[in-house]
Amino acid sequence: GALLLLEPRQIDQGPETYSEYYNYDQLTVLLKSLAQKYANIANLTSIGRSVENRELWVMRITKEPTADVPGKPKFKYVGNMHGDETVSRQVLIYLLEYLLEKYGEEPRVTELVDSTDIYIMPSMNPDGFEKSKEGDCTGKDEGRNNAKNLDLNRSFPDQFEEIHVNAEDIPEGTAVMRWILQNKFVLSGNLHGGTVVASYPFDDSVAHDTEGTYSRSPDDALFRYLARVYAENNPVMKTGQPKCVENINETFEDGITNGAKWYDVAGGMQDFNYLKGGCLEITMELSCCKYPPSSQLKTEWDNNQEALLAFMEKVIHIGVRGFVRAARNDAPLADAVIMVAGINHNVSTSRFGDYYRLLLPGTYNITVLAPGYVWYIFMRKTVYNDLIFQGKSYAENDENSPTETSVYSASTDSSSSSSSTGVNKAADEEKDSRVTVQPQDFRHHHYNDMQLFLQKFSSDYSSITRLYSIGKSVQGRLLWVMEISDNPSVHELGEPEFKYIGNMHGNEVVGRELLLNLIEYLCRNYGTDPEITQLINSTRIHIMPSMNPDGYEVSQEDISGVQGRNNTNNYDLNRNFPDRFNFVTDPRQPETLAVMNWAMSYPFVLSANLHGGSLVVNYPFDDNLDNVSGYSKSSDDDVFRMVALAYSQENSQMFDGHSCKEMDLYQEYFKDGITNGAAWYNVHGGMQDWNYVNSNCFEVTIELGCYKYPPAADLPKYWEKNRRSLLQFIHQVHRGVKGMVIDSKDGSGIPNATITVDTVNHPITSNTAGDYWRLLYIYIYNEGAEIVNFTLTRIHSYTNGQTTEDTTPILDPSLKEFQSLIKQLSGESGLDKLIKDTHTQSSFRYRRYSEVSEFLRGLTLNFPEITSLQSLGQSVEFRTIWALEISNNPKVQEPSEPKIRFVAGIHGNAPVGTELLLEFAASLCINYGKNAAITRLINETRIVILPSINPDGRELAKEKDCTSTAGMTNVHGKDLDNDFFEPQPETSAVMDLIQERGFTLSVALDGGSVLVTYPYDKPVQSVENADTLRYLATVYAKHHPIMHSGDTGCPNSQMGTIPNGVLRAAEWHSHMGSMKDFSVDFGHCPEITVYTSCCLFPPAAMLPTLWAENRKSLLSMLVEVHKGVRGVVKDKSGKPIVGAIIVLNGGVRVFTSEGGYFHALLAPGLHSIEAVADGYQQQSQKVSVSPFEAASSIIIEFDMENDIFGLPRELVVASAAAAMTALVVTACIIWCVCSAKSNRQKDGFHRLRQDQDDYDDEIRLMSVGSKKSLLSHEFQDESESDEDTLYTNKL
Repeated sequence: GALLLLEPRQIDQGPETYSEYYNYDQLTVLLKSLAQKYANIANLTSIGRSVENRELWVMRITKEPTADVPGKPKFKYVGNMHGDETVSRQVLIYLLEYLLEKYGEEPRVTELVDSTDIYIMPSMNPDGFEKSKEGDCTGKDEGRNNAKNLDLNRSFPDQFEEIHVNAEDIPEGTAVMRWILQNKFVLSGNLHGGTVVASYPFDDSVAHDTEGTYSRSPDDALFRYLARVYAENNPVMKTGQPKCVENINETFEDGITNGAKWYDVAGGMQDFNYLKGGCLEITMELSCCKYPPSSQLKTEWDNNQEALLAFMEKVIHIGVRGFVRAARNDAPLADAVIMVAGINHNVSTSRFGDYYRLLLPGTYNITVLAPGYVWYIFMRKTVYNDLIFQGKSYAENDENSPTETSVYSASTDSSSSSSSTGVNKAADEEKDSRVTVQPQDFRHHHYNDMQLFLQKFSSDYSSITRLYSIGKSVQGRLLWVMEISDNPSVHELGEPEFKYIGNMHGNEVVGRELLLNLIEYLCRNYGTDPEITQLINSTRIHIMPSMNPDGYEVSQEDISGVQGRNNTNNYDLNRNFPDRFNFVTDPRQPETLAVMNWAMSYPFVLSANLHGGSLVVNYPFDDNLDNVSGYSKSSDDDVFRMVALAYSQENSQMFDGHSCKEMDLYQEYFKDGITNGAAWYNVHGGMQDWNYVNSNCFEVTIELGCYKYPPAADLPKYWEKNRRSLLQFIHQVHRGVKGMVIDSKDGSGIPNATITVDTVNHPITSNTAGDYWRLLYIYIYNEGAEIVNFTLTRIHSYTNGQTTEDTTPILDPSLKEFQSLIKQLSGESGLDKLIKDTHTQSSFRYRRYSEVSEFLRGLTLNFPEITSLQSLGQSVEFRTIWALEISNNPKVQEPSEPKIRFVAGIHGNAPVGTELLLEFAASLCINYGKNAAITRLINETRIVILPSINPDGRELAKEKDCTSTAGMTNVHGKDLDNDFFEPQPETSAVMDLIQERGFTLSVALDGGSVLVTYPYDKPVQSVENADTLRYLATVYAKHHPIMHSGDTGCPNSQMGTIPNGVLRAAEWHSHMGSMKDFSVDFGHCPEITVYTSCCLFPPAAMLPTLWAENRKSLLSMLVEVHKGVRGVVKDKSGKPIVGAIIVLNGGVRVFTSEGGYFHALLAPGLHSIEAVADGYQQQSQKVSVSPFEAASSIIIEFDMENDIFGLPRELVVASAAAAMTALVVTACIIWCVCSAKSNRQKDGFHRLRQDQDDYDDEIRLMSVGSKKSLLSHEFQDESESDEDTLYTNKL
């Protein structure tokens, strides 16, 4: 490499002069020199690189700097996050020089370095620094942001706002986030410039007011103290009056401020440290001038030296610290959770079992939780004391109580005596100290009141809650769900999901109020009550207080009335679900559909539906085939009885069994307070049976009391009677077995694997990540499910009846990476993340033909490397039918890549599809090269977009005309979707494209409803490959927020509810000559039609909404086209066979293209594939298709055909050889005989010949005889005699 010549002072040339800034190259040389000189206590590493490829240097300073050792808290300083705020960069250089030089000389420094793991990053934004200019005090010049012009302190995940930043654009932020999450830092300082103050979390608030809103963290008092430590040791900061020229009158009390109160910053680093990294960080603004002259550097160092040291020392001098170990073997317990009562912020142990919890002096309840171990609470005064907790495995001694475990306290303060305290005392203290907060506000919450209640708790407890809606009621009220989890909005691997649903019958209100009470109880006691904390940390809880908010609004206080029971359409929602024994004829209601889709979208394990009118837990089945009252036992009857008893046993009145003793009308008795549903009375279309039959979720129905709508004054009694039951029932989700189903090949989880239990006829399936939960009846109670993992070897195919393992090596790492991408995008939130990470900035409007053409040409001009525009033909009025191809090699045929076709505008009066496809094309092009997933999809796919195939009709259509047929046809009055038999110019152009074959999938966009149809449009009795066609349509619909519900909401709809939003086209509008039918029959390509909106030509203002609704579905098609089965057909020599027929499941056919490639989409499951080619032996295989994985490539090798005319090749060849031999011998014999006779005749003729004339006559006669001989042999039968032959020759 080149020799780098630098001018700066080397470390050994003399002391620091504090008179110059070091640029990146100088800084690198200096840090390397220091690391080499002080190798005993310094280690230099890079945690990543900037946009412009500069290293992000971190100097680690501690004793044994290359090793991780237990007992040392981690501390960090980060400087120069904003490249033009440069004082921080220099003072951190001076600080690390000071620590290294004074180690071993000054006791204070020596103790700090020996006892603390110190990390110092002088510059987080080296690119920005290089652009900044000395003397620029206000940041007018470039340099604040990184080289992608992004503010690094606005790019971290935020608790109150979605931050949309591509990771590729902020490598500095990505590296620091990874660094934070990989190290359990205890305390941190982030150094800035522009004023003089210490700012502490939170940096923003839910309201995002520009300034003045104090956003308090759970450790607010501690943060204020830490900020004051720094401010009090900085002579300028402690005055609270920085007197900066830009804001001369700005003041800060005690030199500190809450971040959001000063000004709102979303996406800041200090909040991320606290919320995600468990690290307490404050932000120090060090100087009014951001980039002061270098002559001021000595003053800035003097002002901050003591503050920097004092702040670091707090990591070892306040709070509690210690180790968590297993009592059985003294092994350290990593990731054990340390909770402090009253402070909703936890820390966890490192891999050595050590922990550090900064606290102000005082007395605290401290709880330690570790999976599989008993939790403990201890009262402890925490002034300079260390605590050592020793936990014991729960499974180790089930018969022993936790009171055998001791707590040992060791002190670093010589004045404190070491003591050993028995747990008997600790257990007594626990009873006194464990104070749970009970709900206080008992009242009936109407819809708006309930909504505000939920929003308030979602805001106040944002770290453990997420409020979301699953749909709307008939009257448009949102169906709210509150998620409560330690990691809300994320499915954590191995963590079961649980749901409560209340108020299904609008007039049964107790469940609604109890669930609101439960939400408050869980939120307020998280972090202080060990049971609640453990429950939330180990379970993802979903609570829907009201499934029928419309019914509630018309209900009134009553004992047993029916007003408000049903929804607004007067349907009983608990008679509205599909039933296994009886066909439910009532139309599916929006509330029902919303819950069905919700239940199928999350891996729920256990659920309860809260009702009123009796006092009992009712479990499946709710009905039977005979429709008479009688016990209807499910396969999991023991499990249902177990979970039902878990609830009833905690409610003494319910467990008594006499449900409504005070009401003479009801004299029911339920043993132990539980009953089988059908044994009580038959319910058809109930929700609990539907859950059990159609999902992995076990659900019971809980009747909470005999009064359906009791007075508000009675609500506290209901809470007290049901509080323990509600909690105990959630605990049941952890009974049974759980684990992972793992692919032995790559260790990834296998989704949709079937888990069966011997003797129980009810299989369950694994989740998208491969984790599963199976409730089982446990004879001996153990807390927590038994973990059972399965490792499976993938079956590649069944070849001619023989099972073969998937031993095909993936030689190309790039292919393996792409398969991983498809699996990721097919996961629970894969496409959501992709959309979140892709840039989009659109101004939607309708474009006429000329603008569409200009837009398409613009794409090819701006993105020539990935686009190609082709004219397929012209319309009647000579408008071009355009086809845009997007791929990494758009002008080259690549038969190995799947080819997908998007078509719109077949009806000119439905132009929404045209605009969606233009936006889709632009989005793909703009994000190519910027988003890794989009780039890879384009590189691996040939995308062909036909935005408008009826441009003439489009010119006649009018905006906001929802039902008009103007423009539907072409100018000849032909409906193009009925015209693929007697083609018009437009359809002829498209037919030519379709008949090129090679397409794997086609998606056509139309309008007039909200659903997806699949072939055929023509009325046919049966459809080959119907499962696959329906599946493809379902994939599109399920990614659409409205379509999958099946409720189109269209005023002109006559179909009612459409299951999953998918329908066979002939059931929608049956007709002949459609494009999708032609695509299937002649193009051998499946095509689905998407109806994007009820209105054919909605206002342009609706386009952004329609784009948002369809964007995910369109992307899902790009993912789906890579699934199914693909492969190559070749002969034994490796020569590809073009035109071989691939027969799918005995019906649908596809053909191999150039190179022998084929690709066919198939529904998930096991499929039969046959390969046929002239002259080759037929091959057959069975292949397994996954809904989450890219198509595995199979190779079909043909042998030469072994059968000829139905007989073995060897027999036919041998017979033919024998026949030929016989013919040859026979021919020789005949020739010999004929030759002999011919010689005798010729002698006679010679003797008779007298002159030349006679000779000529002879020649003529012999010639005639020869011709006749040929004719006679042509028709000669095999019985011809020698005499006939002689006669012929004589002629």
